[in-house]
Amino acid sequence: MRAIVLTDNIADGELQGEWGLCIYIEYNGEKFLLDTGASDKFVWNAEKLHVNIEDVDYGILSHAHYDHANGMPCFFERNKKAYFFLREGSGENCYKRKLFRTRYIGIREGTLETFKDRIIYVEGKREISPGVFLIPHHTKGLAAVGRKNHMYIKKRMWHADDFAHEQSLVFDTGKGLVIFNSCCHAGVDAIIREAEEAFPGKKAYAVAGGFHLHERTEEEVHILAERIRKSGVEKLYTGHCTGEKAYRILEKELGGRISQLYTGMEIEV
Repeated sequence: MRAIVLTDNIADGELQGEWGLCIYIEYNGEKFLLDTGASDKFVWNAEKLHVNIEDVDYGILSHAHYDHANGMPCFFERNKKAYFFLREGSGENCYKRKLFRTRYIGIREGTLETFKDRIIYVEGKREISPGVFLIPHHTKGLAAVGRKNHMYIKKRMWHADDFAHEQSLVFDTGKGLVIFNSCCHAGVDAIIREAEEAFPGKKAYAVAGGFHLHERTEEEVHILAERIRKSGVEKLYTGHCTGEKAYRILEKELGGRISQLYTGMEIEV
């Protein structure tokens, strides 16, 4: 497996960074794109990295936030063949509400209707290609996590986000499960557990994505680091919403297991 980070907060050299994530993955002769960042910068970076967006076979949206979905219109303009797989709970209805301020943080309005013929909504565990799966959350009580993160869904009424729109992209490889989850709102330890429960008898080998720790306390990060250590996962690649302070704590606690994501980074598994 080969993965290239097309968008992350940290940029390498002449590449462009932004608050968002987009990862291009090659596996068993097929090409996957996880998320599209917050703009069309992923396409500009792809050209610099000699990645042809037109060749992508499968698009996957990890969750329905702008910093992962706003490049979707540009993807559909460049790529005329790939479907984009979204979790069934996805909509244009995600908000951040803190004190007296409300800010829209969802998929760019109109995207889901404009490109409905290119979008596939999935439920449950779904194999999209041999050995490649989409896994939903089944951890209970995630609305409490949404409330703590000041994240809400607006339907007829306001509801704390339970991340029904979030999914993990899992590759069942010879080394073990390789998991991509762009923000891990439920906690990366929960993401690892959910994947292993979906594949009884198999262990997680690697996890890549943001861990959403930029608003967490140092104590919370230390506790998470211990849970990660106990999980036995061998490789972690994280950036985006993890935050620099949290990353340094994880690096100190987990040593060589963890690596910093950046735009242009290439991962071989």
